[in-house]
Amino acid sequence: MNKRVEIRSVWQQNLESEFALIEAAIAHYPFVSFDTEFPGTILECKAWDPPAYQYQIMKGNVDAMNIIQLGLTLSDHSGNLPDLGTDCCCIWEFNFRDFDIERGDHHSADAIEFLKRHGIDFLQNKKKGIYSSNFAWLMERMVLHNRSRLTWVTFHGSYDFGYLMKILTQKDLPTDIGGFMGEVEKKFGKRVYDIKHLIKCQGLYGGLEKVARLLQVGRVAGRVTRLVLIVY
Repeated sequence: MNKRVEIRSVWQQNLESEFALIEAAIAHYPFVSFDTEFPGTILECKAWDPPAYQYQIMKGNVDAMNIIQLGLTLSDHSGNLPDLGTDCCCIWEFNFRDFDIERGDHHSADAIEFLKRHGIDFLQNKKKGIYSSNFAWLMERMVLHNRSRLTWVTFHGSYDFGYLMKILTQKDLPTDIGGFMGEVEKKFGKRVYDIKHLIKCQGLYGGLEKVARLLQVGRVAGRVTRLVLIVY
């Protein structure tokens, strides 16, 4: 693919029109990758802690905090991205107004500084950001109409699915990991893959960019979601 990749920023004012473009494209680009930006964590666990305990920590963080941004990438079976009839390929960034640092919302100071350095404008999100309830209605409709054809891909995606499920249900996460996994399957189907677990089966370890280097996959313009689909 030689076309430039354009990141389409989505705010409250263009939410419906951008979802219309996504719904039109998704029939031909059924592989969906997404990642979330959120205000860090206030509860911590170790990688070797039991999954049930790790879930409780994740649930505690997601229940207590609010999403800031969600990146979304669509691709076909060959890894091509939609171009929407233009001279560039498109991926999406949804900017939410849920998080408000001035209101005293829970956050990690280090995470906030990291996000600021990487271009998150919290004032713009507060003024122009998406109401998550509006996003939920449009996302639910899109998934419902296309569930049987979609494949979902994340990298270390427990928090990504956690925040997405919180938005879609507009309530706290289920009480245990079994309930959470059941809800994810109910909404998204059985074709849900986490690259972090797939690469362990192939003897590959490390973060996403390290794995991409090991597989000789170059970093491209755009969000993490694009790199996830390339590795997949």
